[in-house]
Amino acid sequence: MKTRKSLFNLLTLLVFASLLAACGGAATTQAPPPTQAPATEMPAATEMPATEMPATEMPATEAPADPTAALYEAAKAEGMLTTIALPHDWCNYEGMFNGFKAKYPDIEVNELDPGAGSGEEIEAIKANKDNPGPQAPDVIDVGLAFGPSSKEEGLIQPYKVSTWDDIPDSAKDPDGYWYVDYYGVLAFEVNTAEVANPPAEYADLLKPEYNGQVALSGDPLTSNAAALSVWAAGLATGATGEEAAQAGLEFFKQLNEAGNFVPIDGDSRTVGIGETPVLIDWNYNSIANDVALAGNPDLATNIPTKGSIAGMYVQSISAYAPHPNAAKLWMEYIYSDEGQLNYAGGFCYPVRYNAMIAAGTIPEEVSSQLPSTEGAYFPTIDEINAAKTVITDGWPTVVGVEVKPLP
Repeated sequence: MKTRKSLFNLLTLLVFASLLAACGGAATTQAPPPTQAPATEMPAATEMPATEMPATEMPATEAPADPTAALYEAAKAEGMLTTIALPHDWCNYEGMFNGFKAKYPDIEVNELDPGAGSGEEIEAIKANKDNPGPQAPDVIDVGLAFGPSSKEEGLIQPYKVSTWDDIPDSAKDPDGYWYVDYYGVLAFEVNTAEVANPPAEYADLLKPEYNGQVALSGDPLTSNAAALSVWAAGLATGATGEEAAQAGLEFFKQLNEAGNFVPIDGDSRTVGIGETPVLIDWNYNSIANDVALAGNPDLATNIPTKGSIAGMYVQSISAYAPHPNAAKLWMEYIYSDEGQLNYAGGFCYPVRYNAMIAAGTIPEEVSSQLPSTEGAYFPTIDEINAAKTVITDGWPTVVGVEVKPLP
């Protein structure tokens, strides 16, 4: 417990230090221009004659201008950033919001429905195409498969952040419509005060001792995490592909008929109070929740060896974003070193992890406390889409129970 808390203390110091250095730091690449940048904000070179500033008078230590300065000015004119589905206890989004607000204090952050699933984020864009008001999201954070489908539907717009080259080609759309921000592995988050023998494998969940205790972190019809959890249960049986998705549906049918499944959208609160003492969720959420609860109660984070599956989330800017420059500024921030370290502070693997390790910008104390992804299966977008179709089509009839949101 103490070593985990030290991660948050270290990240606080790192973020604070980066804020102090923000005005003097030099970026290796230039951020793409804002959607509307007044020409007067970027004077032409002819306005600074060489005779007025000889090279000998330019101090060698003077840093170039902040590449996001013009973007910030354009975002200030918009005044607001609207996000959706970003719980503060998910992947350290609380730290991310705090860092963004501290660095860009003139941008108001409007948070919509923190508990929404990926499918609901997409529906929010569709429902607000012609709405420039506060109910229209500027940015989304959705499961991997939702990136390509949103591009096909014309719901998102391209933008390449200044750290674009650090993002692996396999984790981004080549045109910049979507790109991975972080990833983790599904795990069992278990309240040890309520569960004497925390389950280790999906098959264990069917045991009578877990009656009325097992929940998903979302509705499989709309939640990326929940749909992948159903698929993982099927993969644990030895099935593969779409057959594993069908096997997962049959597994949850058995779980429900046994009385072990609790059909509510579980979260850290329901685990902590014992309403859903066994929750299938991302390992980073489970570990962060354990730290936050500080032993009241203690949580176990068990990653099954059978059916272990990794999941990546992607960021995109809505094609109908009311505040496109604020959205770009948000993207620049979360893919900066500071933003990526915020993700690591929530026990998530930031997508620029390998590049930052090579550059020496992730302290060993931080990297050493990230949970292992060894043995986890990283499915392709096509595999996810195929499995998701089987699950969303079959859940109402095979499992036949509605997963209700928390009040």
